[in-house]
Formats: sequence, C-alpha cells, structure tokens
Amino acid sequence: MTNDLMLLMPLIIVGAGAILLMLSSAYQKLTHEMAAYGSALVFAVAFLVQLSACITGNAVLFSGAFNGLLVASSFSKAAGLIILACGFFTAMSSHTYFKQNDFCSPEYYSLMVFAASGMLLLTMAQELITVFIALEIMSLAIYILVGYDRKNVISTEAVLKYLMLGAFAGAFLTMGAAFVYGATGSTKFVKIAQYVAAHGFMQTPALIGGSFFILVAFLFKAAAFPFHAWVVDVYDGASVPVTGYMATGLKTAIFAVFANFLVLDASLQSGWITYLFYIAVFTMFVGNLIAIGQQSLKRMLAASGIVHTGYLLIALVAVSTKDFTGSVIAYYLAAYAASTLGIFCALSYLGGAGEKRSTFDDFKGLAKSRPYSAAAVSVFLLSMAGIPPTAGFMGKFYIITSAIEAGQVTLAVLGIVSSIISMWYYLRLIINMYFCEAEEQFGEAVPSNLAPICTFVLVVCVFAISLYPVVI
Repeated sequence: MTNDLMLLMPLIIVGAGAILLMLSSAYQKLTHEMAAYGSALVFAVAFLVQLSACITGNAVLFSGAFNGLLVASSFSKAAGLIILACGFFTAMSSHTYFKQNDFCSPEYYSLMVFAASGMLLLTMAQELITVFIALEIMSLAIYILVGYDRKNVISTEAVLKYLMLGAFAGAFLTMGAAFVYGATGSTKFVKIAQYVAAHGFMQTPALIGGSFFILVAFLFKAAAFPFHAWVVDVYDGASVPVTGYMATGLKTAIFAVFANFLVLDASLQSGWITYLFYIAVFTMFVGNLIAIGQQSLKRMLAASGIVHTGYLLIALVAVSTKDFTGSVIAYYLAAYAASTLGIFCALSYLGGAGEKRSTFDDFKGLAKSRPYSAAAVSVFLLSMAGIPPTAGFMGKFYIITSAIEAGQVTLAVLGIVSSIISMWYYLRLIINMYFCEAEEQFGEAVPSNLAPICTFVLVVCVFAISLYPVVI
C-alpha cells in the first residue's frame, strides 16, 4: 500500500498542483512570474518523488480500488521522469520568453501542469478507456496552449487544425476500443493479451480492426507518416516554449502507451510489424524531405521531429515482447528531449520580442556576438544529427543495434542513411552561426537568466546521458 502510494504520488502532486494553480489564477496578486516558479516547483517535487521510488518489474497500483487500471514499471517511471523534466525546463524557459512576449497569464502554467498530469496518466494506463481519458486531459490542455496568443492569426490557424485533426484521432481511439471490447469482452490490456494468447490475433477481424484504429490514433499523435501533415503548421503557430513541450513531453507519453499496447502479445506485434516497418521508413524519409526545404527553424525542428518519430518506430519494430523493459525507447526519448528542449530554451531568449528571429538567416554570425549560446545550440544540433560523443549518437546506436539483433538489418541500414541525410539541415544552422557575417546585432539584454541557465544545464545533460549504459 505504501509503495503503491509512492508510485502514484507524482501524478497526485502534478494533479493537485494544476488545480491549485488554476484556482490561484483567479487572484490578481498571482503574477505570471509567481506562476512560473510555482509550476517549476510542482515539476521539481514530482520529479524527486518519482526518482526516489525505486522499483523493478511491474507493480499494479491499488489493484483493489483501481481494478488493475494503472501499472507502474521501470519503463513508465523513466517516461514519467522525462515528462516531468520537460515540464520543469519548459516552465523556466517560458518565464524568460514571456518577459519579451506579453500575452501570458497565470492560467498558462496551470494548463502546462494539467497537460503533464495527462501525460503521466498515459504512461501508466493499462486499459483503453483510461488511455482515452488521459489522452483527452493532455490534448485539451495542449490545444489551449497552442492557441494561447489569441491575437496571432498563425496561432489561431494552428489550433484549429490541431483541434479538428485531434478530434478525429480521439474518435479513432474510441472506435478502436469499442471494436476491441466487442472482440475480447474487456478493455484491459491484461485481458486483451490473454484473449490473443488463447484465440490468436489474425482469427478475430474485430480485434484486427480495433487495433488498427488504436494504432492510427497513436500514429497521429506521434506525427508519423501518413498522419504527419499537421505537425509543421501547429509547431510553427505555437509559441516557442509550447512547441518544445509538445515535441518532447507529448511524444514521450504517446510512445510510452504505444509501446505498452504493442507488446501485449507477440502475435499482436507480429501482426503489425510489416506495416510499422514501412511506416517507419516513410516517416524518416518524408520528414527529411520536408525539413530540407524549410527556412523557418521551428518548421525545420517540427519536420526533424517527424524523422525522430521514425527512429522510435524502428525501436518498436525491433522490441521484444518477452521481458519488455523499454530501455532503448526510454533512452532515445531522454536523449531527444534533452537536445530538443535545449534548442527551444535557447530560442526562448535568442528569438527576441515577437519571435523576430525565426529563420536560418536570422542567426547568421551568432557565434561572434554570443559564442556560448552558439556553442550550446551546436551541441544540441550535433546530438540530434547523431554525432558522437553526444546522447543522440548513443540513442541512435542503441536503436540500430536493437534492430540488427531483431533481424531488421534493412531497417537499420535505412535508419543510418536517414541520419546522414539529416545532417544537411542540422549543419546548415551551424554554418550560418559560425561562417556567415551577421546581418543584425544580438546586443539586446536577456530579460531573464532562467532560459540561458536551462540551456547550459541541458548541454551538460546531453553529454551526461551519453555516459549512461543501456542493456539491450
């Protein structure tokens, strides 16, 4: 009972913190600076509690009260740590960003914490209705955060697209859950796995159709081909901190529940492995083609996020359903989150008021004016490109190795080719920063030191994560 409470405590802290921030926002004395510190405190406390709860294997939380709806494992705990860290760094970078962009209110931070509560619930959910509820808690908060700047036409367009397409994804998930329930008589992952083990997967058309709809919903939220079209416009329309939060925390939560569902049974995974193979290949190369043609940094990073979704799909194809630990997936998510959050933390203060610096050309000559910031951004870009000795290189190494061990040599080779192609648009920004003359000065003072501090902390994280060994 005590262990169950400790494992559930991060979710309780985040949920209670979100409600408290929401209620406090009604008082004018609560400034957005106080809300930023409050949300960061909630994330920090929840992170430390999550870190202190050491478990091995799966633990069913309050099995009597929750009837097996929530399960904590080493994988869900690692995903939760990544989500909470993403929330903390986003809150800190938001503090600096809104010193230059005056459209924030304290409710912004409560919505950020609400989104994190949905993400945490999603990592532990072991039942389809619970997955749907967690997904909607997360999505509704993200919808509002994307369109928070109501005076920005691009932001309004982005939230409209995301809301419409997100509604379709939620409908697919609901329909899939109904089909699966009709076939198996349960929406619990354990009962579904027992049914598949007893009756097989390919012999039940309703189960095939239901799992297809569920996978479509997950692939949409993960921005995988062919459901990737929304991501570039939505990321471009959202403010910089929200874009970073979506690119990292949201992706972590989706791949956590995606992996948990896919490894229910070996026959379930093998039934979709061929399709996931082609989806992973198209996701990587279509993402690269989109990224190469971009002039906006946010749009390029959005397209590169599609490519990284492809790498994570390689890990799902290669994963073993027996004694699943998710170590490779969690490691790559941590490496990707550190690099991506680092870039968006840097853009929070380098972009200036109104995000006036948004294209590759806007950052020409940055190394001469702000050498430390340029060096930090270069580290993040090299990590995302997979250059050693960064965490990004080790993450790709583990994914390629796991694919080869699983017999997916072709997929591993295509992953390497995709990584080589991606160097074009990552190195392009580095070339602009170091080898081009500045077209403008970067002399304005940074209004808050929190985002620069977070940027350099994440540089340390990029190298620190690379030293952490993973057993495949």
